[in-house]
Amino acid sequence: MRQFFVREIKDVMVLTGDEAWHAAKVLRLKAGSNIQVVSANGQAAEACIVCADPTEVTVRLLSVIERTSEPPIHITLAQGLAKGDKFDYVVQKAVELGVHTIIPLVTEHCVVKYDAAKKQQKQARWQKIAAEAAKQCHRLSVPVVQDILSFSELWMQERPNYTTLFFYEQEDKLGVKQILQQSMQQSFLLIVGPEGGFSKNEVAGARERGAHVVSLGPRILRTETAATSALAIVMYECGDLGGTLCQE
Repeated sequence: MRQFFVREIKDVMVLTGDEAWHAAKVLRLKAGSNIQVVSANGQAAEACIVCADPTEVTVRLLSVIERTSEPPIHITLAQGLAKGDKFDYVVQKAVELGVHTIIPLVTEHCVVKYDAAKKQQKQARWQKIAAEAAKQCHRLSVPVVQDILSFSELWMQERPNYTTLFFYEQEDKLGVKQILQQSMQQSFLLIVGPEGGFSKNEVAGARERGAHVVSLGPRILRTETAATSALAIVMYECGDLGGTLCQE
């Protein structure tokens, strides 16, 4: 069942803007089609289309859905900027896996450079990708893609009660699994570097700030593979990726 976002759940709701266009023009949904709607506060419901127009789609509430697709843990992914469409891929897959927030990160070895206007354009594009991915996988909220931050700006944001995992390809003593099996936290900051990895200064800075510098294994992964692998591992060990029984 296709999912759309609305402001609030009520007897009669109206999709406008991109949501209406996507429903009526792209998907060609007609009156009588059933859809799922999700409100700004994360409530889900099944609804039936009454009238479909590219500028406005009116739907009628059928029933409230008593379930959640949001993970029990809170993950923020700080991902180094990458070339081409790699960051688009990371945003899409991170949302599918259950990320809460994504921070585009400028590091010493980033090849990609954006001016102020390009930064705004990219952030808007990534937020749109996040919204589309959230709809596709039936998330009850749209993860936020923050403005692009520098490495120093990342550490200026306070995150109390977070476990910070800094993924470094040259770490050969401490694996991420060891930390996750010891952690009792429900909030995580995952930091993944760009194609060139992190500099020694950045690694030292992460250690000074209490981050766990960890390995994903003996093989060197592409940046987009490292990001999705890290998310999947944390979500499996501490979240709901293995199914609801893993939370019992």
